[in-house]
Amino acid sequence: MSVVGVYDLEGNLKAKLTLPIVFQTELRPDIIKRSVVALQTHRLQPKGRDPMAGKRTTAESFGVGRDLARVPRVKGERHPKAGSAAFAPSTVGGRITHPPNPRKRLWKRINRKEASLALASAVAATGNRESVKKRGHRIEDVPSIPLVVVDELEYR
Repeated sequence: MSVVGVYDLEGNLKAKLTLPIVFQTELRPDIIKRSVVALQTHRLQPKGRDPMAGKRTTAESFGVGRDLARVPRVKGERHPKAGSAAFAPSTVGGRITHPPNPRKRLWKRINRKEASLALASAVAATGNRESVKKRGHRIEDVPSIPLVVVDELEYR
């Protein structure tokens, strides 16, 4: 078990404290990363097209033998769009070829035991001087890691 000092607001050692057992958990950056990625996916919002976009038309192919391309064409005689191609992905006003699907599964899940191990490992990483320094924090003047301060700091 590790013992750490409790410091007052002036930086003087006031007491000693035994760290909880969670600080002895093995550091697992791979599991922490998986947990973070799983939580980040929960912010994603599904996006997609209307399933009927580009399909609300009377267009049908004339078939072969008319000296026209076999794309679907709008029915009618006096209609402004009559005879023009529609519905097909390659035509103006047609559907999109492979639109994004709003039913796509965006959430990544993580097992409960793995999530609790990731949390314990992340807490243990805050008590490891090398891992805190590797994160880019400047801790040369910090007397101990983790730094424990008296409760009076909360009320200032």
